[in-house]
Amino acid sequence: MESVGSYEAKTHLPALLARVAKGEQITITRHGVPIAVLAPFSGRPQAGVRQTIEAVLASRKGWTLGGASVREMIEEGRR
Repeated sequence: MESVGSYEAKTHLPALLARVAKGEQITITRHGVPIAVLAPFSGRPQAGVRQTIEAVLASRKGWTLGGASVREMIEEGRR
């Protein structure tokens, strides 16, 4: 893994990103101390909006307000 200084990284960022896109990892240093690593993105695909909504609704099943209404809870919060 190659190291580059922060000034050089700022100056040559497009070229560094092109190298990272090809699979390289580059360590960015400040005064010789490693502070960051540029690496190819390997995140998982994000869930769609519909899947996210369904997951939230499924996680809320079984939750209750304990018999209180929303209005009662608002009034309780104002006291």
